[in-house]
Amino acid sequence: MREYVSYAVGCMFGRYSLDKPGLILANQGDTSADYLTQIPEPSFMPDADNVIPILDQGWFEDDIAERFKDFLRTTFGEEHFDENLAFVEEAIGRDIRSYFLKDFYKHHVKMYKKRPIYWIFSSENGAFNALIYMHRYRPDTVSVILNDYLRPFQQKIRARIEHLESFSASRAASKGEKTRAAKEIEELHATLTEVTAYEKDVLYPLAAKQLSIDLDDGVKVNYNKFGRALKTVPGLSQR
Repeated sequence: MREYVSYAVGCMFGRYSLDKPGLILANQGDTSADYLTQIPEPSFMPDADNVIPILDQGWFEDDIAERFKDFLRTTFGEEHFDENLAFVEEAIGRDIRSYFLKDFYKHHVKMYKKRPIYWIFSSENGAFNALIYMHRYRPDTVSVILNDYLRPFQQKIRARIEHLESFSASRAASKGEKTRAAKEIEELHATLTEVTAYEKDVLYPLAAKQLSIDLDDGVKVNYNKFGRALKTVPGLSQR
């Protein structure tokens, strides 16, 4: 089942396809347009911008847990979707969102012997995570993560905090609901502090550099160009 999940992620990035055997996008700088050249009418469309968020909730439409569920529906149909999802989650030992948050990348790094082809841009404690495929990396990829995901994520958190504060102040909220809202507000403020620091100290300065990579240099050289922006991988990260 872990291999099935890994294959699903490969299809999300266009490395693989349900409609054609072998590697599809495996050259430096490949895009979704290159994918459509090979597969004009895909049964499962790869991610357009090569950035897939991995978060504690479905804050974005292309959230990895939701994309996996779409993949499961595509491969095995809608009729038995609930049973199939339950089967997958029982086999991997977690619900699918928790698996992506806690276990997927460990499995991927192990599978590729500490030379991962998918990279996670991650804030200090993992409140924000965005997965990319290194073969589709472009110099503007970090800017896409910053402007289309990290900053909107901050806005969504602020909106959620405002909603909870407004709800807590209303007479309609019970004591228990107010307690739960206060706890969530505290957690969201901590998340906001973390991701704001990640933007200011790490991702914004990196986006301005418009870094290029060369696949011929290997994963170790390229991965370490991004420093604290990427998730630490023992035996790979040099910090």
